[in-house]
Amino acid sequence: MEYEMTIAGLKRHLPLCPINDTTQIGAFIMFGDSEITEKAAAALLKLAPDFDVIVTAESKGIPLAHEMSRQSRYSDYVVMRKGAKLYMRNVIQTEVNSITTDHIQTLCIGEDDEKLIKDARVLLVDDVISTGESMKSMETLVNQVGGIVAGRMSVLAEGDAAERDDIVFLEKLPLFDKDGNPK
Repeated sequence: MEYEMTIAGLKRHLPLCPINDTTQIGAFIMFGDSEITEKAAAALLKLAPDFDVIVTAESKGIPLAHEMSRQSRYSDYVVMRKGAKLYMRNVIQTEVNSITTDHIQTLCIGEDDEKLIKDARVLLVDDVISTGESMKSMETLVNQVGGIVAGRMSVLAEGDAAERDDIVFLEKLPLFDKDGNPK
């Protein structure tokens, strides 16, 4: 089963994936889709507040953060990693429980990224906001190192997230029942 939607003027078919016995989500995958990444980044930048640095979590938000950085004349961007890497010094971390992952994850940054975030206006970006847990974890780390959250943005807001007034997004993505019907 698939769900067709228009995102940043482009039609895409999202495969439906069950997350439990009664609910499915539409899988929006930006990896490998340069066209949707470029168009979504441009559309989000038109709506973005003033910012100094873009922050995303390690995963599908990376191409979006990169393209937004490129289109905004190479603003810096930080990828909060899912685990400490050997090159990271003085690691700062928090936990995240995402709807698309079956276990608690860690998000972390090192002191080099901390320097980019401290006292900066930070634009948090992700491909999809659903429960908001990933965004909340990114915000926790930004606050821990003294950054100022300027805005929270995503390409899609899924389910109840579309009713939030503290995020900016391009399109609403419904949740689906077990038969593929929007809830």
